[in-house]
Order: sequence, then C-alpha cells, then structure tokens
Amino acid sequence: MSDGRSGRSFVGPLSQDAPPIGSASHPFIPSIMQTIQQQFIEFALEANVLRFGEFKTKAGRLSPYFFNAGLFNTGSLLDRLGAFYAQTLLAARDAGKIEFDMIFGPAYKGIPLAASVAMNLSRLGCDVPWAFNRKEAKDHGEGGTIVGSPLEGRIVIVDDVISAGTSVRESVRIIEAAGAHPSGVLIALDRMEKGGNAVETTPTSAVQDVETTFGINVVSIINLKDLLAFMDGTTEKAVAASAYRDAVAAYRARYGA
Repeated sequence: MSDGRSGRSFVGPLSQDAPPIGSASHPFIPSIMQTIQQQFIEFALEANVLRFGEFKTKAGRLSPYFFNAGLFNTGSLLDRLGAFYAQTLLAARDAGKIEFDMIFGPAYKGIPLAASVAMNLSRLGCDVPWAFNRKEAKDHGEGGTIVGSPLEGRIVIVDDVISAGTSVRESVRIIEAAGAHPSGVLIALDRMEKGGNAVETTPTSAVQDVETTFGINVVSIINLKDLLAFMDGTTEKAVAASAYRDAVAAYRARYGA
C-alpha cells in the first residue's frame, strides 16, 4: 500500500499464515499504520542495531549514528529483518524499479540475509530460489563457489549496506559469469553519503556509483532522509533520537550525496 504522497509503502500482514508485523510475534514493531521506514527504525533501535553518539567510520569520519546489522543476531530478529527486506523488494517490483527471478547473498553477511528474504518472500506468495557464493572454491563434493540454486535469470543482490561497493562488484561479476543478469541491489540502509575520507569527498555516493556503473537500481529499506524524518516524530524512540537530529543533519550537510 502507498501513502499517496511519497510513493513509500506501508507494511501490511505478511500472509494469511504468518502473523502481521506489529503482532505479538513481532513485538519490536509498534503499529501497522506506521510506514515501513518508521517501523524499521523503531525495530533497529530496539535491537540496538541503530545507535546514536559519536562513531568513527572506516573513512575516518566522525558519524553521529552507527548501524550494525550484525546485531540482528537471533532467529526472531533475522526473521523480522527478512520481512522488512521482502516487503521493500515487492514494493520496488510493484513500482517497476526491480524485476527478479531469484535472490543472491554475497559471502558472508549476505548469506543469512538472502535466506531470510527468500523465506519471507515465500510467505508473501513469491517463492523464488536463492543462492550464495563461497569465498574459496570447493574442490570436492559438488565443487565450485556457488551454493544453492543455479544462477539464472534476473537476480537481486541482497546485502546490509553499500560502503565502497566492493561486494556488489564481485557479485555482479559472479552473476554475469554464470550467464545470468544482475537486476538490482537490496540493502537495509542507504547512508546517502559521498565517498572519500574525513577531509576529501567524491562527488557521488557508493550507491550512486553502483547505479551508474552497472545500470541497476539500488533499493533500501531506509535512507538518511527517512532517519531525519523519523526524528521529527512523536513516538518515545523518535523523541529520544531527536536529541541527535542537529548532529545528523550537520553530518548530512557536510557529507551528503
């Protein structure tokens, strides 16, 4: 469902058999009447995946927020995370942004993400194959570097974030080498941040570079604009996060792409 203004989607029930997001089986998410972005931010804060303070990034910048998807580290958290990914992917398909026949999770973080996304898509009536790659080729048993379904058709790459784009480039190479077509990238957070370091910046972000280089869309559950909008909200967590809004806005003004 769309909010009729921004084109962003609301989260609805997962399926007739799965509990709706916001039910007792999904206790971290407060209401199905919130947008999927608001719900996801609340979920990430509850799981301590999203934190505010002062954090040094790999680029040497001091960021007022930190997102660590590795802390979605229980079965229930990973399942709920996959539900957000699946809802976002289907909304992107309905909007004509991504067409897909299967899911690919690049080693290592992308592996559990792809599995959870595939399972949640199945609950929503979209049962598609999935696969992942090994870092090192196996020379016994089935051999090779691909585990799961053979790479065929239009393939969505699933990851947590795009920092330098290295994982996406390697995934595209693997998919194309198999004769398949990389059709898009699905991530949790788009930081909307220029490349470079604390002093020098590039004109574009890593996400923009991926889209330009490979001619595919990158779709995220949330981006930095969503986070800033959330901080203007009235929920308990939004009010608490609003203490860092000026710092996040200043960071966006300095490094935003």
